[in-house]
Amino acid sequence: MSTDSDLINLYSKRILALAADMPHTARLDTPTATARKRSPLCGSTVTVDIVVEDGRITDYGQDVKACALGQASAAVIGAAVIGLTEAEIRRGREELLAMLKDGGPPPSAPFDGLEVLEPARDYKNRHASIMLTFDALIDAFATAKVN
Repeated sequence: MSTDSDLINLYSKRILALAADMPHTARLDTPTATARKRSPLCGSTVTVDIVVEDGRITDYGQDVKACALGQASAAVIGAAVIGLTEAEIRRGREELLAMLKDGGPPPSAPFDGLEVLEPARDYKNRHASIMLTFDALIDAFATAKVN
């Protein structure tokens, strides 16, 4: 059972600051692809719009309705996503999932800011919300390939 101090540590000032200063919050008018993911456990949702040119994200927009942890994750990912390929997004997702579920190290650059979410390891019910942005991006890349 978590204590009040555990929750205070989990929702650190840094996490709350990231959540409050999320980049790319405007949806795109003409994206290459859009994807929406929802966590059935908590109801958090993330919608991402991407423009892909030559296999790289050249423009990005996101609409995030999530807890502070999901928002912090979206903020770090959103700040890094321009210029990345699907493979780089997948690598970041795998590293974040390993950090949360297997006690692995924090993700490498450009997603190294996700280390702020290390305290969430012990809160399995928050993992889905934290992963939503990566999951939506992977779905968006899949849609972009079809179009």
